[in-house]
Amino acid sequence: MKTPPPSSVPVRFAALASAACLLLAGCSAGGGADDASDADAAGTARPKVALITHGGEGDAFWELVQKGAQTAAAKDGLDVTYASDSDPAGQAELMRDAIRQKVDGIAVTLAKPSAMTGPVAEARRAGIPVVGLNSGMDEWRSAGLLGYFGQDESVAGRAVGDKLDELKARHALCVIHERGNVALEARCAGVKKAFGGETENLYVDGTDMDAVTDSVATRLTQDPSIDEVVTNGAQFALAAVKSAEEAHSKCRVATFDLNKDLVRAVRAGDVQFAVDQQPYLQGYLAVDSLQLYRTNGNTLGGGEAPVLTGPAFVTKANVAAVAKWAADGTR
Repeated sequence: MKTPPPSSVPVRFAALASAACLLLAGCSAGGGADDASDADAAGTARPKVALITHGGEGDAFWELVQKGAQTAAAKDGLDVTYASDSDPAGQAELMRDAIRQKVDGIAVTLAKPSAMTGPVAEARRAGIPVVGLNSGMDEWRSAGLLGYFGQDESVAGRAVGDKLDELKARHALCVIHERGNVALEARCAGVKKAFGGETENLYVDGTDMDAVTDSVATRLTQDPSIDEVVTNGAQFALAAVKSAEEAHSKCRVATFDLNKDLVRAVRAGDVQFAVDQQPYLQGYLAVDSLQLYRTNGNTLGGGEAPVLTGPAFVTKANVAAVAKWAADGTR
């Protein structure tokens, strides 16, 4: 069953309960609680969109996604709420909370797609349009989503593998900070497929940065032949730099994803390069696409093709071009 077109989807104005999820920008994506109160007082409460991800606690990547979502919501006159849970069962329940609150649209990640199939189907039966972002490139169509915004992780991984060949690396350690996340697994599989040298995966607990640093350092000490560490997030790359120092390793560090601290590390030469999937753009496009669907029946990508936001390489040669936006917290 497909989600009904906008003309048959009822516009709902019930707010998400604050206990169910965190609110972006103090309860309103358009400028804070005062704006929301003014709208309610005038009888013009705004449509509600829920952004529900698998982001772990303290992962700065999702702050960029949220900022993009906030910007789109402010432009479109929407209220957006954000909630996340790295546990797939928890994420599924957050989505069911949004459905019970009768939101007007949902943007969701499919890091562990099997857990989200049921909630997505429930949203469709309730007439709530759902789009995907960030994770689930291979599953979003079969899940019945209207569109998808992110990078092709397999393509990105192969591009990194090719880059490592250019840099004459011989033994790469690909660090996965969330076991079972299909996007992270696809990246490292892509690296292994394209890289001419040896690739091995190392699974770490991404919620404990000290443990990440120790785990990588231990592996580097065990095998001095590792000359490249590839991480799946900016903060993990910075941790890997510390790991190399602790292990007295001469390995280099490269990473997927970008933030302002990583920009400084690339400029300083501590990190070779970053693969930018533009998380701000993912959040922006996901929310904006829901408004376009609601108001004009548009589906970006026609419901058949994903809208790609990456990959793009950020190196010492071009990092200055994105440094300003990274400092502003949007890259």
